[in-house]
Amino acid sequence: MKVLAILAALSIWFFSQPALAQNVWVIEISGGIGPATSDYVSREIVQAHKEQASFIVLKVDTPGGLDTSMRDIIRAITTSPLPVATWVGPAGSRAASAGTYILLASHVAAMAPGTNLGAATPVSLTAPVGKDDDSGGNPFAPKKEKEPDAPDDDADQAKEEDAADSDKVTAKTAMEKKVINDARAYIRGLAKLHGRNEEWAETAVTEAASIDAEKALELNVIDFLASDLDSLVTQSNGRTVIINGLEAKIELADVAYIEREQDWRFKLLSVITNPNVAYILMLIGIYGLLLEFYNPGVGLPGVLGGICLLLAMYSLQMLPVSYAGLALLLLGIALMVAEAFSPSFGILGLGGIVAFALGSVMLMDTETPGYQIAIPLIAGLTVVSALFTFVILSLLLKTRRKPVTTGVEVLLGQEAIVVGGFPGSGRVLVDGEIWQANCDAALVKGDKVTVVQIHGLCLEVEVNQQAK
Repeated sequence: MKVLAILAALSIWFFSQPALAQNVWVIEISGGIGPATSDYVSREIVQAHKEQASFIVLKVDTPGGLDTSMRDIIRAITTSPLPVATWVGPAGSRAASAGTYILLASHVAAMAPGTNLGAATPVSLTAPVGKDDDSGGNPFAPKKEKEPDAPDDDADQAKEEDAADSDKVTAKTAMEKKVINDARAYIRGLAKLHGRNEEWAETAVTEAASIDAEKALELNVIDFLASDLDSLVTQSNGRTVIINGLEAKIELADVAYIEREQDWRFKLLSVITNPNVAYILMLIGIYGLLLEFYNPGVGLPGVLGGICLLLAMYSLQMLPVSYAGLALLLLGIALMVAEAFSPSFGILGLGGIVAFALGSVMLMDTETPGYQIAIPLIAGLTVVSALFTFVILSLLLKTRRKPVTTGVEVLLGQEAIVVGGFPGSGRVLVDGEIWQANCDAALVKGDKVTVVQIHGLCLEVEVNQQAK
């Protein structure tokens, strides 16, 4: 009986306890999507599962980003064991380009009023001139006039077709065709994954279509509108979603929001994966090592250069780097260094400057905004390199005009002091060094003589006439 009483008391106590709050992790994605963002979001989704969170919310406001980083985030979402909701908010936010793909890939897609999404065309593709335009892409070419005998209805229809064609983004090369077809298939697959509007998703790629939140709800691009996180959680509760191929019901009650803060790793990666910072780190690393090799024993240039170069290599391997641009950049530095060690009166230096500038412009193999090296930075470093080469050439020309100050030839005409010997062979002191010398005159220690000839390591001297 006592055992039953104890069990009954424990049952009453257990059921009388308030239910534990369900954690909803809120992960913010703002600004350009790059390697730092994809690494951060992927790690947070894994950590949320480890800490038994119930729901993940990606709070998005982005103009887009790199394709590889976007796909890493989408892969983390589609393989997540927890339901992931992407919420474009608050009002004034957007999910453009890469953000559209992430929104469509999420288990729950929601937007706040006053937000927009779309423009998912790969940025390297641009809308071409209409197919009936005879200008050949020249905006200043004369326009083709309408035939006077053409019916008005045919002309109107032709205008409508031209307008529709001009909105489409068509590929001009085989590579562009591959890129745009891949993007079309990818975004359609993401939309189909959760039963969203595949046709509109494709137009976001082929026509760079962009719509606001209300239109997105009307076209079944998103699931619902949510003005804040509370509304998002309320409308998500009870929905059935597909998680890793299986149906799962979202059950949320008594939630607790956990705003995830960006850790030191994200902040560090955000800095060093900035193309401008990676570019500067690479140059500091290369010049630091060169300075250490040129003047060994200092230590600081070599240590600092090695650290900067390793950081640059780490960041560049996560960025879309053009190997042709990197090769030109390294060639330019090598030619400028060669100019300093083996002067060629500007040929190597000028070639190095040109290769350095071209390589810097070509270094980033992407047209995504925010992932290009700033032209003023390239111009500034190129000017500095040009000035360095100019200073080297100026010093070289000045050195060529100066008399010889080193070598055996410097001894000719100098005054020497007899140490011993003579006539015949003896020894003399010249510039603090004792040399073998020959002279037919009888000389005593302390006499002053002049060097007139040099035969190997033996000097020919004669009596200093001024000393007589």
